[in-house]
Amino acid sequence: MSEVFEGYERKYCELSAGLSKKCTSASLLDGEQKKQKLSEINVGLVEAESLIRKMDLEARSLQPNMKAVLLAKLREYKSDLNNLKSEVKRLSSTNLNQAARDELLESGMADAAAVSADQKARLFMSTERLNKTSDRVRDSRRTMLETEELGVSILQDLNQQRQSLLHAHGTLHGVDDNIGRSKKILTNMSRRMSRNKWIIGSIVAVLVLAIILILYFKLK
Repeated sequence: MSEVFEGYERKYCELSAGLSKKCTSASLLDGEQKKQKLSEINVGLVEAESLIRKMDLEARSLQPNMKAVLLAKLREYKSDLNNLKSEVKRLSSTNLNQAARDELLESGMADAAAVSADQKARLFMSTERLNKTSDRVRDSRRTMLETEELGVSILQDLNQQRQSLLHAHGTLHGVDDNIGRSKKILTNMSRRMSRNKWIIGSIVAVLVLAIILILYFKLK
């Protein structure tokens, strides 16, 4: 296994365990203490997402057999991170609702007569808008991560295609060299055959001439 991947994995596991403990601790708090704890957890989630991306990039750069194993582990870590995000979202929602109730209570104690149904509705709508904004931010971040993963995958595929083309080019170059050498050999053979034809022709001519001379002197 890649030592770089193992380093990221160790950091992520330690960070994930710490975030789980902080979530448990935050569920027992309220008010500003809970808000501060949730802020610390969100910072940790950003760091965890960064480690997940680094592990993903490292895993995709390895051999196919090792790559498949590491990506399977990575899916488990992503699932674990999504569970942590869901827990933080639940705690944040509880904290917002508690803050809204506290604000309503304080307003009622200050001036119970001034608290109307219209004011309660506006406060509820503000809380809903805040929740929706938080959801949109999380969705945008998730889309960005998915786009980044797709880009990495495309780059890996392009690199593999480039290697294949380079290999094919080398093979064709070798074939061209072999063809060139074969052509030279055939040319040399053709020249030798031509010389041999002339030599044989000359020998035959000499033999014919010798026979003619012999016959001439015998018949004379």
